[in-house]
Amino acid sequence: MESNRQKKIASVLQKDLVDILQGAARSGGLTNVIISVTKVNVTVDLSVAKVYLSIFPHNKSQELLKGIQSNASLIKHDLAQRVRHQLRKVPSLTFYVDDSLEYIENIEKSLKGDENPIEDRDLLDKRKKT
Repeated sequence: MESNRQKKIASVLQKDLVDILQGAARSGGLTNVIISVTKVNVTVDLSVAKVYLSIFPHNKSQELLKGIQSNASLIKHDLAQRVRHQLRKVPSLTFYVDDSLEYIENIEKSLKGDENPIEDRDLLDKRKKT
C-alpha cells in the first residue's frame, strides 16, 4: 500500500511529466499524437518512479516509448528543474505503455461482435493464459 508521501510525490511527478512529454511531442513536430501519463508509482524508498503512458494513436506507442526511454535522462533533468523546490532528489524514471484502454476496447468488441465468449464457450479456450 502506498503511503501519503508516495502518493503526493507521484501526483507532482505526473502533472509535470504530462507537460514535459506533451511539450516535447509538439516541439518534435508530432501534433497528431496524444501522450498522457495515466499513472505514476513511486517505490517506498522514493528512488524509482514507474511511469505508465497512454499513447494515441496506439500503432505509434512502441516507437514513441523507445524514444521516450532513450531520452529519460533529459526528461529527468527537465523534471528536476520543475520540482526542485518540492523534492530534494528526483527518482529514476522507468516508462511503460499502459494498454488498459486498448484491452477494454478489445473486450467490448468481442462482446459486441461474433466472438462472444458468453454465447460461444469454445472461444474461451484460446483466451486462457498458459
